[in-house]
Amino acid sequence: MSWLEAISITFAAVIGMELFAWYAHKYIMHGWGWGWHRDHHEPHDNKLEKNDLFAVVFGTINAAMYIFGSLYWEWLWWAALGVNIYGVIYAFIHDGLVHQRFFRWVPKKGYAKRLVQAHKLHHATIGKEGGVSFGFVFARDPQKLKAELKQQANAGVAKVRDARV
Repeated sequence: MSWLEAISITFAAVIGMELFAWYAHKYIMHGWGWGWHRDHHEPHDNKLEKNDLFAVVFGTINAAMYIFGSLYWEWLWWAALGVNIYGVIYAFIHDGLVHQRFFRWVPKKGYAKRLVQAHKLHHATIGKEGGVSFGFVFARDPQKLKAELKQQANAGVAKVRDARV
């Protein structure tokens, strides 16, 4: 396999993971996996959350991709690298920047601020129904997300914590 192919597979996996993360967050974590994800949306003082079990599951799948990729399919190893890179980006942005589990910094401008605002709006709902901004790296305009949340609240689809939304 050429370096260009390997880099292309890795890059495609990183992009594909944002799509998978959106789907998994919306339909698994806010669906049948809510039992693990619920504590992530509720106030607590714990260092770990049941929600962190998703990282264990996805990390195990990623490890299996590396193993099978090294034994049978080289392309799968490069895809595993892309998944791994996405995992690092996710941990830095979601756990580090947004939820401040690793460091304390509140961005005042730019895309980092937009990421934080979008995810805070995701956490503005009570319960698993409705909601906005299920991705982790791509963040839509916070004003549009607020309008969408307001529509969901008015339609009775979502319960919103903050009446200013």
